Amino acid sequence: MDLMNYQAKEPFTQKHLLTLQDWSEDEILQCLSLALKIKAMQKAGQKQTCLSGKTLAMIFAKSSTRTRVSFEVGATQLGGSALFLSTADIQLGRGEPISDTAQVLSRMVDGIMIRTFKQSDLEELAKHGSIPIINGLTDEFHPCQVLADLLTIYEHKGTLKGLKLAFVGDGNNMAHSLMLGCSKLGIDVAIASPDGYKPNPTYTAWAVANAEKHGSKVTVCTDPLEACKDADVLYTDVWASMGQEGEAAQRRAAFEGVYQINDKVLEVSKPDCIFLHCLPAHRGEEVTAEVIDGPHSVIFDEAENRLHAQKAVMALLMGGGKA
Repeated sequence: MDLMNYQAKEPFTQKHLLTLQDWSEDEILQCLSLALKIKAMQKAGQKQTCLSGKTLAMIFAKSSTRTRVSFEVGATQLGGSALFLSTADIQLGRGEPISDTAQVLSRMVDGIMIRTFKQSDLEELAKHGSIPIINGLTDEFHPCQVLADLLTIYEHKGTLKGLKLAFVGDGNNMAHSLMLGCSKLGIDVAIASPDGYKPNPTYTAWAVANAEKHGSKVTVCTDPLEACKDADVLYTDVWASMGQEGEAAQRRAAFEGVYQINDKVLEVSKPDCIFLHCLPAHRGEEVTAEVIDGPHSVIFDEAENRLHAQKAVMALLMGGGKA
């Protein structure tokens, strides 16, 4: 697969990025291809201007390092600007209806990225606004991260279709988005989670249907070694995500000692497997220091690719599809 020179099969018609389930295989590949080109342009020092005169509003109900920096820097590198809006500082956090916020911002900015708790809040912004809405993370989905992950996998493996990705840990927003994105591109996905922490069955059903259409397989089990057998890509996330701090002790009891990427997992995976983590990571919990800081780890390539993947998203949704 030569993703850099990928030829689109259909026009890109998406207005928003709410979840990767809304995007076709072709649209995801168009985005990844554009991300590769944008990254090459940036490395070569070539000017990018598709967001010239445009502003991205960034609403944060959940704090972030990678999301804020990558979107703010990305908008600037594309010739536009980004406006940080904490819910502690705007009327949305003081009870203003989301529909009012959507309509007001639609008259002042050219796109909204929101990082929040409820997926329904994101959908309401899209329903009432007239500008592109980008999911920077919700409790249910994290599509921008998965676009960066797919970009990283392609760079290290030279292909996507036919690979196997194994995710060990909580069946959370990352598990959901990885299942959806990978299943649409013909990548096998195996999720290992303890009982009571498996992915949402509705989203699992979506992924299974995607996989049947695109020639891949989705597996959900409780055994990490079963999930990771012959995996090309290993992935994990923290046991307790933001907003789940009160469950930390309960979750530790459910995950500790079993749901960890470690040497035992590496032994059953492909010898040339790569390790991914959306970060921040807790060494000694969901992954050992030996793995995350070892030769299989490509987490910093992955973190950098948040910038390039999200620039492609903004270029497609706000900038006419070119850098």
